[in-house]
Amino acid sequence: QVQRVESGGGLVQAGGSLRLSCAASGRTFSSYNMGWFRQAPGKEREFVAAISWTGGRTYYADTVKGRFTISRGNAKNTVYLQMNNLKPEDTAVYFCAAGLRLDTGPSGYNYWGQGTQVTVSS
Repeated sequence: QVQRVESGGGLVQAGGSLRLSCAASGRTFSSYNMGWFRQAPGKEREFVAAISWTGGRTYYADTVKGRFTISRGNAKNTVYLQMNNLKPEDTAVYFCAAGLRLDTGPSGYNYWGQGTQVTVSS
């Protein structure tokens, strides 16, 4: 079964940091673009960050620019999201996704993880 598996979520105080990881299971994603999305209760899934399959291009939502950094592992099959200076409004379930199109919308991605909860207390 092909899937992405996220890890690294948890509870952190405002101003703290977390690093999310997303690994592949069932196939290689080294030639896929990767994205991170998040969904808070009662809200739609929203774009957070994306990285091209080479790692040479990155995109960020304005709400996280300057605080979050997306990167890929050396084998290009793992993607990370370093989150610094976290705010209570960053609280959400975070999903990683892989797709052939580098997109800021969820429709551009074919493979999704199950999500990891990030909770930021004030």
